[in-house]
Amino acid sequence: MFRLVSSIIFLLALTLQMGCGKEVEHQADASNAPASDSPTVVKLKMASAFPSSLAILGEAPVQWVETVRELSGGTLDIKFFEPNALVPALEAIPAAGKGSVEMAWASSGYYAGVDNTFSVFTTLPFGPSPTEFLAWFYYGDGQKLADELYGRQQIKYLPCHMIPPEASGWFKKEIRSVEDLRGLKMRFFGLGAKVLDRLGVATQLLAGGDTFPALQLGTIDATEYSMPSTDESVGFYQVAKHYYFPGWHQPASFNGVFFNLDVWNSLSSRHQRIIEVACGDSVRDGLAMGDASQPAALDRMKQKGVQIHYWSPEIIAAYRSAWDEVARDEMAENPNFKRVYENLQAFRNQFSIWRDNAYLD
Repeated sequence: MFRLVSSIIFLLALTLQMGCGKEVEHQADASNAPASDSPTVVKLKMASAFPSSLAILGEAPVQWVETVRELSGGTLDIKFFEPNALVPALEAIPAAGKGSVEMAWASSGYYAGVDNTFSVFTTLPFGPSPTEFLAWFYYGDGQKLADELYGRQQIKYLPCHMIPPEASGWFKKEIRSVEDLRGLKMRFFGLGAKVLDRLGVATQLLAGGDTFPALQLGTIDATEYSMPSTDESVGFYQVAKHYYFPGWHQPASFNGVFFNLDVWNSLSSRHQRIIEVACGDSVRDGLAMGDASQPAALDRMKQKGVQIHYWSPEIIAAYRSAWDEVARDEMAENPNFKRVYENLQAFRNQFSIWRDNAYLD
């Protein structure tokens, strides 16, 4: 599954072969050296864009690091660093490309300042469902295109976590029409921010740790961030009571690991495979935990006075129309975006005969 599935026999044999050994930096790892009685321990530092205290999004990289350690028998030791410990949260991916950190855990959309095309490898407004997105990435051209574009930036990108649909945002006042959006200052992620800009919202991207204080102090009027359980852990419900759905801007979202390309290439094929297998496990867990955690979180926040809203058909139509305009403009201005977006759309068009027949509306 996802080209990341590894046999139980492989993992058991691998664990038995590997024991404690001498520690070296990643450069000293022999590419495909046979296992020995004292195998090399590869130690890497990973800068995270998400704090470990953040439900699901921040918990995932901590668990992933532990999974990698266990599967490698301790020979691959990746240390998780909180945002700002090595580099600021939104600079984690660029730092990996430059080699100032060996690897990062983040969202590809945080690299949109280099090229908006990278946002597509996280999510897309009105885009594919989780399974359709997985199908395109692993069995369409998603991985190939990501390898090409990230390779130019000296980065190896591996999707390593996926979450189901996000919420659409927290507002201090009820939004009854598109007019009510105009003039708002709002934290918003990815290509969805460009949609809201078209509708008169002044958007900005803030790191997670900066978002709550900005909302509390009135620097922003509204924010989106993630799913209910994650948003609850941040505490947005304390300062905004109107919570909107559905997450039209993020129907499914990838997060992942971003290796400096030289670091990735220096790893043995065994360690690379362990990383891929651990990523597949994390994708599974993100989707399962993501869905399982939300009902209770929504119920708790309702008890704290949060009002849950579903966007009106008119506002959803305005979002969709604005997105169509954004997509056309991005394709006209950016050849990379045009190629990746058209590739995904072609896959979705072909996929539709299955989607429309196999799934209930």
